[in-house]
Amino acid sequence: MTKATVAGALGALILLSGCAQGPLSGLRSADPVTPAAALPEAPPPAPIPKPAARTVEEFDATTAAQRATAAAKPAPGAETRLGTTVASLGNPAEPGFWLRTPLARAEAPGRIEHPATGASAQVTLLPMPGAAAGAGSQISLPALRLLGLPLTALPELVVYAR
Repeated sequence: MTKATVAGALGALILLSGCAQGPLSGLRSADPVTPAAALPEAPPPAPIPKPAARTVEEFDATTAAQRATAAAKPAPGAETRLGTTVASLGNPAEPGFWLRTPLARAEAPGRIEHPATGASAQVTLLPMPGAAAGAGSQISLPALRLLGLPLTALPELVVYAR
């Protein structure tokens, strides 16, 4: 093949590609687009404790705003009761508000409530693979502190999914 033949073939392909009906050919520039400012912002991830953390305050690196968000009550009827569980303190170096429980089938937003005091916390429900339905749960350090419970407590908690 000569250079002229190759150039002619490429030119023909380029012209034909402009006529093709591709997946984006139906889009118009006037299509509405949701501006980034209108999309809800995800909450910032919880800070990870410093490797040198030794005290409860050093391990609980959550901010006052994150604690306020976790303490907020959801709208009535916006959640489903999953059941009750006994929880112990989970890994204190794992940041955020979470409950690892056999009551959760997949990671999902939820809420836990200590029925004796009425204190509650919005948490991420995490499944506990391999645990039987009656097995206990693990609660994050920030969630346990938000409920106002001692670190050595084994509280019975009511678990809700949202």
